[in-house]
Amino acid sequence: MDILAEIARLKAERNALILAHNYQRPEVQDIADFTGDSLELARKASGIDAPVVVFCGVHFMAETAAILNPDKRILSPDPTAGCPMADMIDAAQLREFKAAHPGAATVCYVNSTAEVKAESDCCCTSGNAEKILAHYEGREVLFVPDQHLGSVVAERLGREVIVWPGYCPTHARIRPEDILELKAAHPGAVAMTHPECAKPVRDAADEVLSTGQMCAFAKKSAAKEFIVATEEGILHRLRQENPDKVFYPVSPWAICPNMKKTTLEKVYFCLRDNAPAVEVDPAIAVRARRAIDQMLAWS
Repeated sequence: MDILAEIARLKAERNALILAHNYQRPEVQDIADFTGDSLELARKASGIDAPVVVFCGVHFMAETAAILNPDKRILSPDPTAGCPMADMIDAAQLREFKAAHPGAATVCYVNSTAEVKAESDCCCTSGNAEKILAHYEGREVLFVPDQHLGSVVAERLGREVIVWPGYCPTHARIRPEDILELKAAHPGAVAMTHPECAKPVRDAADEVLSTGQMCAFAKKSAAKEFIVATEEGILHRLRQENPDKVFYPVSPWAICPNMKKTTLEKVYFCLRDNAPAVEVDPAIAVRARRAIDQMLAWS
């Protein structure tokens, strides 16, 4: 069986859209209609007339797409592809956190479950977090679940933000010495790191950028070499979009096992069976949608 031909055939039969996150396997990115960050992809699904969307990413991303597109069938090639950071807080824990800080606004990173979004006032991404929190000037803010992104925003805005102690295990494996060693070996390279990295790693880098910002920065930069301190899947897109530039992965350990669960075979079975579909409790979806819509209004 020619699996690429079969995927193309089934995709056409179902009038399906295939979306892939920047951290997916190269071969999965190559069959996607669009590659990007989680919110960007969820919004792509909203803007295209396709009744079926195959979301190649982790579970919270497909959930967000389902919340924004209740009229579409959102398929997840591997529903077990989760996010450890998103799982570091649940709705009950967030309610307790909020009870300890009455009157505070709650901002949740989009890398969170639908239940946590439903308990929040507004969502944010790694690219727009600073803009979102600026709307809460003069008000106490709780930030969940990523302590590192929360601290980045606090530094940039020069204010206190009360952060939940969550983190991304993949970015936690990146060390500042990984960047410093590569900078010594490639003195002309620009080091880009993701805000989910710890402060010592961010301080060792030249730029702190979301995945979408990394792609945009690499395109416009006059530099020819880059050190990339985030999950290694983004290197495929960076190299495709910038064939005249060189990108160095920061560490062989910066690999998210959940992002790599999606394979071409799983995409094929997903399209063949029109399953498994991602479903969000309607009552939770309505409340989570408010937090997402607030973010979109401010972005």
